[in-house]
Amino acid sequence: MDNKVKIAVIGGGASGMTAAITAARYGAEVTLFEKEERVGKKILATGNGKCNLGNLDFSMDQYYCRDKEKLEKVFRVFSVWDSISFFESMGLMVKNKNGYLYPYSEQASTVLDILRMELVRQQITVKTGIGIKAARCKNGEEVFELTDDAGENHSFQRVIVACGSPASLKKGQGMTGYCLAEGFGHRVGRLLPGLVQLQSDESFIRALGGVRCQAGVRLLVDGEEKAAECGELQFTDYGVSGIPIFQLSRIGAKALAEKKDVEVYVDFFPDQETKAYACMARLRFETQGDKNLEDYMTGLLNKKINMVIIKRLGLKPGMRAEEIGWEKIRELMQICRQFPIHISNTNSMENAQICAGGVDFAQVGTELESELVSGLYFTGELLDVDGKCGGYNLQWAFTSGYVAGRNAAGSSTREIASGSGYEEEKLKGSPIC
Repeated sequence: MDNKVKIAVIGGGASGMTAAITAARYGAEVTLFEKEERVGKKILATGNGKCNLGNLDFSMDQYYCRDKEKLEKVFRVFSVWDSISFFESMGLMVKNKNGYLYPYSEQASTVLDILRMELVRQQITVKTGIGIKAARCKNGEEVFELTDDAGENHSFQRVIVACGSPASLKKGQGMTGYCLAEGFGHRVGRLLPGLVQLQSDESFIRALGGVRCQAGVRLLVDGEEKAAECGELQFTDYGVSGIPIFQLSRIGAKALAEKKDVEVYVDFFPDQETKAYACMARLRFETQGDKNLEDYMTGLLNKKINMVIIKRLGLKPGMRAEEIGWEKIRELMQICRQFPIHISNTNSMENAQICAGGVDFAQVGTELESELVSGLYFTGELLDVDGKCGGYNLQWAFTSGYVAGRNAAGSSTREIASGSGYEEEKLKGSPIC
């Protein structure tokens, strides 16, 4: 008699495949449903096609979640080191590039191939091109009944919902998991684009389109600074982009949804100390004051930025610096350190790398099992947990997939999550160079 637990995994993305593989390794009979014709489509676009698997610089500060204490307990079960071990156990070599983890091939397709091969190796039934449109738990029975798009019913003892989010998909797609969750009585928080470009209604923004520069960026909400980042800033025809903007966008998106005023302040000289910069500015005036403003600013910033700053102060490029006077020139130099840009919106969910919001994290336990329905689990972006750029979202996908898969198969991780044996679990992974 076959006593294997029968588990359905709905969604063949990073967390879904990890959940399926883990559950199978712990002795379950697993069927994976993926509505697309192939599993893991989103993986191919991660890390600019190189697949940033995770990050050794790991902390709860890299995540947005209402209950970080619970989230940390989940990561105790499957850390970044465990993630490395997980992939090495399937034959993938992992490299460390300044803390960022990538496959040695630096090809996202390699990661997907490794996961697909392991699905076969673990004898997991993979049903592609089949979406699940409804799910229910039979009254009085520990059985879930799933209905696919063709109207066919499938019965399982456990269900892991790993459908992902609408981020980077066409409008209207990616909502299945939330609908299934609501069908079981779960709350779904407002969905907002995360790791996304910001739009501006400033009249000068188009003039800066195409400019890239290193900058410090501060995000202000109703005049109060909420976060700051540094990195390559990219100006577009509609606003601002680049890694520092992506890192701040989640906070900006939430504020905009709440009808609050959002601005970013750009420091075009992020590596300059305040006192040294002030001395440079004064010396420049004393030695270059006979030049007109266009020439005076040449050698400082991109010409497009120079012209926008000059005009923003109501000055003309042909005016001579010494005729304007030091006080106005000092103001000109200061705006290079605090250049304000009003933010009017974010780009759409279709342009976002991840989705903020989702199934209420308070309604699942540290084993990622529903607090409302026994035998029902949630993973990845579907939950109201999201991370910053740098491999943190894929790490959450792998961690949540592992935790849900292991627990659904009947091997509890509660003891590890509570703290017992945490150090031993953390040290399982092999060090990498």
